[in-house]
Amino acid sequence: MTLLITVFAALFFTYKWYCDKDGKSCFGPLCLILWGASLMWTVDALFEFAELKEEYFNPAPADMLNDTFLGFTAVALALVIWVVILLVKDPKGRVKEALKGERSV
Repeated sequence: MTLLITVFAALFFTYKWYCDKDGKSCFGPLCLILWGASLMWTVDALFEFAELKEEYFNPAPADMLNDTFLGFTAVALALVIWVVILLVKDPKGRVKEALKGERSV
């Protein structure tokens, strides 16, 4: 489940990055984080399959639930890192405006 969640998130945000015309959403680092996590869990799945063989395809419900929580937690952490990057880069200048007290409507 962890692998599936991160791969679907990586595919979604890669699509968003590809469709981002002005490039001001900074989806690039988020895509790299999610694809890196997907690659990590792919390697983990291969090694776990090599160890468990056919038992790999019959996980306990508790293990599936833990993997699901881990997948959503990994995606949430990636999104938090992306927001921090977005706030630091401030591509549209909105944080700078808010700190100065200026507001353009």
